[in-house]
Amino acid sequence: MLTPYYQQEMDSVAISREQASQFAKQVADDFNPLHDVDAKKFCVPGDLLFSLVLERYGVSENMHFDFVGMVDETSRLQFPPLSDAFDITSEGKVMLSVKRDGERKQCDSLTTSLIRNYVEFSGTTFPHVIIPLMAKQDVMINPARPMVIYESMSIHLDRLDIEEVALQPAEPEFTFEGKRGKIVLRFNLFHGDERVGQGEKHMVVAGVREYCQEAVDKLVEYYNERKATL
Repeated sequence: MLTPYYQQEMDSVAISREQASQFAKQVADDFNPLHDVDAKKFCVPGDLLFSLVLERYGVSENMHFDFVGMVDETSRLQFPPLSDAFDITSEGKVMLSVKRDGERKQCDSLTTSLIRNYVEFSGTTFPHVIIPLMAKQDVMINPARPMVIYESMSIHLDRLDIEEVALQPAEPEFTFEGKRGKIVLRFNLFHGDERVGQGEKHMVVAGVREYCQEAVDKLVEYYNERKATL
């Protein structure tokens, strides 16, 4: 499912602005301006990097991802041999650190199901989850520069003898001090009615400020207009 969103160049992987933007909008339903083709500070979605790791290395019972560097169209990603801990690098710079343990399964249907469910959940949390979550503490992101940075994520699966999962959001958490905050988005994974796993996505928020309903309304309206026209 990921073939349209990257190209293999000898021993490295490259992702164009067009490919990254298409993945964000078509697969993840993510309309963050940082993933626009013409964005001044363009970056490849972290969820595409996560997806490439799963496609290449399979699914493990425990997986943790630290998003260290900003990947753009000039990055040439190196994927090392599978081990319990490894780094995805570009010209020696670490872009993504991965830790895995437990049993591992290479299954196209399970991998595709986990990718689709997770990236759809991950991509749609702004603004409809993040803004109300922050509003409970009477704060909001900076509407002029909505900086929400993907920091890390982890997934645990109780069993791998399945071929598909469904994701259900769990209780999120937001904490802040001064202008800097942290968001934890939690989810559970189900196979039918059985809960078979869970996970968390951690994000850092810069420019936290006092809540203003008018500014929030304009920000959500702007986001929805982008989604309708792009």
